[in-house]
Amino acid sequence: MLFSYKALDTTGAKREGTIEAINQDVAIASLQRRGLVIVSIKSPEEGSLLARLSKITIFTTIKTKDVVVLSRQMAVLFDAQVPALRVFGLLAAESENPALRKILSQIFDDIQGGSSISKALERHPRVFSSFYVNIVKAGEESGKLQDSLLYLADYLDRNYAITTKARNALIYPTFVIVTFVAVMILIFIYVIPEISNIIKSSGASIPIYTTVVIDISAFLVSYGIYVGIAALIAIGVAIWYVRTPDGKVQFDELKVATPIVSALYRKLYLARIADNLYTMLVSGITTLKALEITAAVVDNEVYRRILLESVEQVKAGKALSDVLSSHRDIPSIMVQMVKVGEETGQLGPILKTLARYYDREVDQAVDTLVDMIEPIMIVVLGVGVGILMASVLVPIYNLAGSL
Repeated sequence: MLFSYKALDTTGAKREGTIEAINQDVAIASLQRRGLVIVSIKSPEEGSLLARLSKITIFTTIKTKDVVVLSRQMAVLFDAQVPALRVFGLLAAESENPALRKILSQIFDDIQGGSSISKALERHPRVFSSFYVNIVKAGEESGKLQDSLLYLADYLDRNYAITTKARNALIYPTFVIVTFVAVMILIFIYVIPEISNIIKSSGASIPIYTTVVIDISAFLVSYGIYVGIAALIAIGVAIWYVRTPDGKVQFDELKVATPIVSALYRKLYLARIADNLYTMLVSGITTLKALEITAAVVDNEVYRRILLESVEQVKAGKALSDVLSSHRDIPSIMVQMVKVGEETGQLGPILKTLARYYDREVDQAVDTLVDMIEPIMIVVLGVGVGILMASVLVPIYNLAGSL
């Protein structure tokens, strides 16, 4: 950020100019080191609408993609032996996200005040998870921070790609279904009542399926607003319940038990577990600590409980593979691979192989899910439209034939 200033030098002469800094405090400190006494300092854009809007961060979110890009930039800068203070100064100055820029400025200030990088990151848990902070901390303690950041950046890239693909696979069918339901509701409210008046006034016999359609239409016309309100309340209650501890447990159990989507979710969480453990082990974090951190960030209560139980039993002297084998949600291939890694002392490379294997499995599961959803969706929509059209057209054809 560019600041303009007015100051006095040691002789009392007036000095004016501009200085580049990430915030006003840094600009003032830099000028004072030059022996200047500050009279006034401000940004040339201060007071403009753009400047005021750029300071509003309440509606600005920090997305996973932002953290992925930031991690890659940090890895490159540290690998180039750029000092930590300079790294965060550059990143704060170049960030286009106001919320992220504010956090990076705070990290810069903390490091300038003597804090370690991991401690400075730890103050922002909504952006930097415990997994992230511990990887950085391990890199600081081992003197291989740039290597740890490279591992971290690669991990976040892979995790973001997998999660994005799994989420995007459901966007198209969700959009089609929502659009279909909206169109059907409009037909029931605005089209069917007009046609039903014609059919009823003709005095002809009405098939049972046509009667059902007419009754549904009449119900929506009379009580549709109440049905909509009730649906919104039900959705709100469901969202609230899922965010409660009990609701989250039940929803997470449902995700890994529902027949069609369970294969995708299981492989997604197993890939995350293997990748997390591999990244932390190669960064110098102990197995117990790696299990604890993975339990905190796996984002599924079923696998979180398995990992926490593994921590306690490994502390008691059991092998990790033996603990995992007692859980039906851990496949035998993973148990066997972990056992081989423990016996050969190559658990890290084995976990890397597992992570890549489950990455490919997630890709295949997403493709399979999409291939299954599309024909099912087409059949369901076709049957729904066919029933609606038949219930309307058959009475009309009968009426036309009787004339």
